[in-house]
Amino acid sequence: MLNITTKMTSIVTYQGNLRTSCVHLDSKSEILTDAPKDNHGKGEIFSPTDLVATALASCMITVMAIKAASKHIPFGNVMAEVKKNMSSSPRSISKIEVTFTIKDSWLPGDKSLLEQTALTCPVAKSLNDALAVEVHFNYAEE
Repeated sequence: MLNITTKMTSIVTYQGNLRTSCVHLDSKSEILTDAPKDNHGKGEIFSPTDLVATALASCMITVMAIKAASKHIPFGNVMAEVKKNMSSSPRSISKIEVTFTIKDSWLPGDKSLLEQTALTCPVAKSLNDALAVEVHFNYAEE
């Protein structure tokens, strides 16, 4: 039997001028989104597709940190750069590139474990197989 958890996560409200307010119900934190400049918006803040791409990197870092803590692997100096590519017809995200810069000192086995953990995070598993995802891990030990 499949275990499925459901609960209301957020409330999204249209603010006008192609902007939304997204309120997380548990914390009451708020994220605003704009349509991007190339799609009739102001592009002053994250677009919804920016959030999808950014959520992938955020999820990867989060699950890596959880795994690192459980294995007593140092984790605290990890950063990801995110690049989102869009298709025009149909308008959709065609590719997400995530490039990690890791300044923590990890053993080769730890690198492999944490990289695999990142690549199988819940957001990565939720993306459509047609979406190209490219992930790079750069190690710059201090």
